[in-house]
Amino acid sequence: MKYFSQFILLALAVAVLSGLQYQYWLGENGRFEHNKLTAQITEQQRLNDNQVSANNLLRTDVNDLKTGLEAVEEHARLDLGLIKPDETFVQVSTAPTTHSPY
Repeated sequence: MKYFSQFILLALAVAVLSGLQYQYWLGENGRFEHNKLTAQITEQQRLNDNQVSANNLLRTDVNDLKTGLEAVEEHARLDLGLIKPDETFVQVSTAPTTHSPY
């Protein structure tokens, strides 16, 4: 009887330890879940950093457009094809040249 109660106590200790290990590794807030959330946080931080740099670029562009005429002229030239009086417009084609034998 003495050995049986020790065996039951040992089995109970092993069961409790196994349950705790299961909770630590595979539980709802376990180690694997923690590692997955840490990876998601790292990825989201990288995306946020990219957005911050894009926002800063837009902020400086807006500031240039509000304060200086050079940025407005640059946008007008690139986006709208602005040509000032007494300027010559030259367009270079990047299409491949084909020659017809006829």
